[in-house]
Amino acid sequence: MHGGHTPIGTDVERAADILRQGGLVAIPTETVYGLAADALNPRAVAGIFAAKNRPAFDPLIVHLGGIDWLPQVAKQVPPLAERLMARFWPGPLTIILEKTAAIADLVTSGLPSVAVRMPRHPLALHLLQVVQRPLAAPSANLFGQTSPTTASHVSRQLDGRIDYILDGGPCGVGVESTIIRVEDQTIQILRPGGVTREELSEFGSVVLPSAKDSDSMPLVPGQLKEHYAPRTPLRIIEPPVDFTTEQQLGLLTLNRHDWNAADLARFACVRELSPHGNLEEAAAGFFAALHEMDEAQLDLILATPFPDHGLGLALNDRLSRAAHE
Repeated sequence: MHGGHTPIGTDVERAADILRQGGLVAIPTETVYGLAADALNPRAVAGIFAAKNRPAFDPLIVHLGGIDWLPQVAKQVPPLAERLMARFWPGPLTIILEKTAAIADLVTSGLPSVAVRMPRHPLALHLLQVVQRPLAAPSANLFGQTSPTTASHVSRQLDGRIDYILDGGPCGVGVESTIIRVEDQTIQILRPGGVTREELSEFGSVVLPSAKDSDSMPLVPGQLKEHYAPRTPLRIIEPPVDFTTEQQLGLLTLNRHDWNAADLARFACVRELSPHGNLEEAAAGFFAALHEMDEAQLDLILATPFPDHGLGLALNDRLSRAAHE
């Protein structure tokens, strides 16, 4: 949808229309400007990573317009989490919950948990109420550059790469959201932020994670590096392949162009991510394809590398992580 100069304005209806159509809109929050897309639209979420030139797929926080939106994004909400939401939402508290199938796998890096919060910025809340969709939104900046706190900051970095910048004035900086997960009456802080340990301790026992716990934690946006990796062994290869094996093989590839029909027929399972070689389409379906192949009772998944530019960098990063775990 984007191209040319990105307009800046306060037209919430226009921003909502863009988001419904799968576009990208920079939005103000209490912390920094976020780059929002429909969290239920995998192709739109892939567009976030493309616009940011992000070389890896990190999980994204999903922003809600109300507590009553939770059934769209979370399978269940523990009673303690409900009490915390009643006290701290809208505000800088993000809670990790088990996601529903509606949330795009790219939002959570393929993991079953999703990070959710309700932002306090009035314009962001107004937009959510108008668009009536949960929005995935990391910071609205190019990878490795400074997080933006005004609409003009966003424009300097992302002009022409996104569809609209919703101008909510300067952000109140420094109130990064606290990320937690809850279990029974225990609150585990995964990232400290705007809601303090002391405030949370009024609701239950508060613990901070130790380094040895980090491998078993749910994925946390902007902090932990855990990613979904298939249980089935995965190997990165370049065609052609020696097929003198009795193993059940699967093939994960951008498209079939480098394979002849006879070789393809020897795979028990073939997943072509984009027949036309579109990297955004490939990214949108990547984690779903990995999950599907993981359930296909294969002995080995063979994956071909992606073109080494744009979203191909992030896709290759994920392949290398999956192959080494």
